Amino acid sequence: MLKLNFTPFPTLSSHRLLLREIVEEDAREIFFLRSDNQVLEFLDRDPAQSMNEALQWIQTIRQGVTNNEYIAWAISLKGDKTLIGTITFWNVKKEHYRSEIGYALHPGNQGKGLMQEAMVTVLDYGFKTMKLHSVEANVNPNNVASIKLLERNNFVREAYHKENYHYNGKFLDSAIYSLITPT
Repeated sequence: MLKLNFTPFPTLSSHRLLLREIVEEDAREIFFLRSDNQVLEFLDRDPAQSMNEALQWIQTIRQGVTNNEYIAWAISLKGDKTLIGTITFWNVKKEHYRSEIGYALHPGNQGKGLMQEAMVTVLDYGFKTMKLHSVEANVNPNNVASIKLLERNNFVREAYHKENYHYNGKFLDSAIYSLITPT
């Protein structure tokens, strides 16, 4: 069975990015990411209503990391601690060496290859350090940018679920993409 240990917190870096622990000082940026209509367009969840919700989310994330249940990184540009996005291994199935990946990026930083850079970095950590066998992503099929990102990183569509998700009075489809440990 997969054994996780995120102590000390694994800060990662890439050419332009620092992937660091999410802290309470990130609440304003987390609130934005969890309430902005453009960010939420394909996430199919209700927007956060208050800074308190953002702080509660941060506390939940930190507790999950402390308990070695999952890991979430704040994405920031090197030399600037401001959170511009998040990337997470969550819904970890330790007995199957599998995790779901999730990510969000401030609209002002989209289209610059930053999420590609973050994804390459965390996938490397996930496969080499966490010892994951596979990573999956559950995507709204209309989220073309996310699907292109996944495919650019060699994820393949392994399932398409018709109307399996109920949100806001509608039944929505889901596409499941996965990546097996690169050889």
